[in-house]
Amino acid sequence: MKKTLLPTLFILLVSSMIQGCTGVVVGGAAATATAIHDRRTLGVFVEDQTIEFKAGEQLASDPEIKENSRINVTSYNMVTLMTGQTDSQDLKTRAEQLVANVDRVRRVVNEVEIGSTASLGERTRSAALVAEIKFKLTQIDIPDFDPLRVKVVAERGVVYLMGLLTRAEGDAVTDLVRHISGVRRVVKVFEYF
Repeated sequence: MKKTLLPTLFILLVSSMIQGCTGVVVGGAAATATAIHDRRTLGVFVEDQTIEFKAGEQLASDPEIKENSRINVTSYNMVTLMTGQTDSQDLKTRAEQLVANVDRVRRVVNEVEIGSTASLGERTRSAALVAEIKFKLTQIDIPDFDPLRVKVVAERGVVYLMGLLTRAEGDAVTDLVRHISGVRRVVKVFEYF
């Protein structure tokens, strides 16, 4: 399994760093590879992609949020995580309401910080941290564990973990991640089955 997993993981890592048309092609291939390994149904997998797109549209449609925030939306099993930064509590609350009103969102986890937006350097460090974590997840040796089932988001050293996992898998992932250099805090947004 590890022989086929590493090339797939590499594709995922590269696709997260590439932008433009090539990113769409590679990202599409990575999404297909992820869907094959996922515990979500294909319908829920597609729904999560749709939720992220619609939530992004909603946030972009509010001029004040668009101008004074940098908010990312990640959906996994229709649980929606909001990360990033905004100028005020009012904008944070308004953004959450917009995302919560997107069709099929079951729950919103609003982790948006109030303050200055992350610099390009901070965003680059966050992307590198996500890549390192995804690679290190391949070291977890639990029967039937697949690191592609873990969604990793990082903002300024805070790591958010999403996925549909067993408790043993969730505990192993959390323990591994909290010991990686550069991780200040781990926020679990797992769902257990």
